[in-house]
Amino acid sequence: MSIALSAGVTGLQAHQKMLDVAGNNLANTNTTAYKSSRINFSELLSQTISNASSPTGSVGGTNPQQMGSGVGVASITRDTRQGNIIATGNPLDVAIEGEGYFVLFDGEKNLYTRAGTFGIDEDSTLVDVATGYRVQRTGSTGEPDFQIPGDSTIYIPYETTIEAKATTTVKLAGNLSADQSFETPQVQVISSNISYTAPDGNDALESTKLSALSQCTTGTWVNAKIVVSGYDHDGNTLTDTGLDVDEDTTIQDLLDHIDSVLGPTASATFANGRIYVTDSEEGYSLLDLKLSFTNDGTANLQMPGYFEITAVGGDQVKDINIAIYDAQGRKHILTGALVRTNTDNVWDFVLTSLTGNVHNIDIDSRRVRGLTFSANDGSYAGIGEINGVTDEAKIRVSFSHNPEGVQTIALDFGTVGKFSGLTQVAGASTAGATEQDGYQAGSLTSLSVNSEGTLVGTFSNGIRRNIATLQLALFKNPAGLESVGRGYFVPTVNSGDATATQARTGGAGTIHGGALEKSNVDVATEFVNLIEAQNGYQANARTIRVANDILRELTNLIR
Repeated sequence: MSIALSAGVTGLQAHQKMLDVAGNNLANTNTTAYKSSRINFSELLSQTISNASSPTGSVGGTNPQQMGSGVGVASITRDTRQGNIIATGNPLDVAIEGEGYFVLFDGEKNLYTRAGTFGIDEDSTLVDVATGYRVQRTGSTGEPDFQIPGDSTIYIPYETTIEAKATTTVKLAGNLSADQSFETPQVQVISSNISYTAPDGNDALESTKLSALSQCTTGTWVNAKIVVSGYDHDGNTLTDTGLDVDEDTTIQDLLDHIDSVLGPTASATFANGRIYVTDSEEGYSLLDLKLSFTNDGTANLQMPGYFEITAVGGDQVKDINIAIYDAQGRKHILTGALVRTNTDNVWDFVLTSLTGNVHNIDIDSRRVRGLTFSANDGSYAGIGEINGVTDEAKIRVSFSHNPEGVQTIALDFGTVGKFSGLTQVAGASTAGATEQDGYQAGSLTSLSVNSEGTLVGTFSNGIRRNIATLQLALFKNPAGLESVGRGYFVPTVNSGDATATQARTGGAGTIHGGALEKSNVDVATEFVNLIEAQNGYQANARTIRVANDILRELTNLIR
């Protein structure tokens, strides 16, 4: 009878714990990344009334007779199944789909959690918003620009400005028409990139003296000369002994000198403060000029940094333009043209103008000659030789804020034999500049987290940079982790040590940015567990009650 009473008591205790487990699961139905627990019962040690016997020649064997002493809690195990991923809209909320735990540092040791409710503190570090524990990173992502080598804390660089990057490459792509032409080929016209002004601020006139221009500093004139260099329509090199200049030399004198150097191939005019040179014949032209001023005296006259190509000579021309950046992040609009040459399947690229404080454009590198296309399929065939010389696919410029610094910009026309860049097939010309690699200085404006756990920062200049990579930890037996509250876990001797990794590597799951993992509690299952716990508790209470009634009857026998 005493066994019945003690067994009933153990049943009450066990089902009370079952109720506690179910109640805790239901209480955490909406706890971020909570993992439900399950209770398992086992029979307590049995009392052997008689042992088993083996068969003999005359009788068979007998089984042992045992009577149990109740029930006990064999285990309470954590269910590590995946919870649902719910979007939150907060970019620093992160969830793990699959294996792994986030790693946080509490100032003394690492803790592990599935709850990715992260934010940024006053020190610009990534933390758990509930506790302030610092989120840990892995690898060298973001070093040394944003992260400190050797420090696993994640720093968010809201106060950091990324430096400007000068454009070094411009990519071109699209088609150059193989069959379309202008009704009348264009005549090439070039103009000085600066406008000369009189002292009153108005545009200078042909009769204005060079010494009176706003672009001229006062001083003495000793052996002063202006030398014209460049190329005529056919690309012949211009030769010039120079125009002798003094304080009485006028703009008209300069125009006449330019005409004398060009001869019948072109003519120079002056309008709106600019020097214009117009080709004498239409069609493909290599006309280009450079003016250089020297003076042994103290007066200085500003010369054009280059001549803009106002109209590109040729029977088919496709203009392109793109914003580029200098080393200080200043924005300049680069305008160029792709012009069909007089040779079949061959085009040139020429830089026609560049906005901003241009100091100089190298006259010999503003044009890339010999862009060749396959006669068979129109694919890009590379840069061919012109007069035994192969041009570099580069242009060189300098700016007034750094006149000695030459910025070289490579032009990417595509891969030889491929259709990934420029092509030449029938139809309209659609070619254009598609991208360049320069940018202004910028500050961080927003953050996101990709599937590999990398924090990606978007800066005010449109550049995206990797800031850091979240560290994940894997365990051989995640169910063996010990909960220390607030959704944190620490390793135990049965969980195994943490193995540091990152998302989508070594068996770790995928990261979802702007989302959280919900609890994996199944409310319907827990309600059933409540019913079973109640039934078990009631049944064991009945056992105790009946045993008590029998004992009472036994004591009544002596009355």
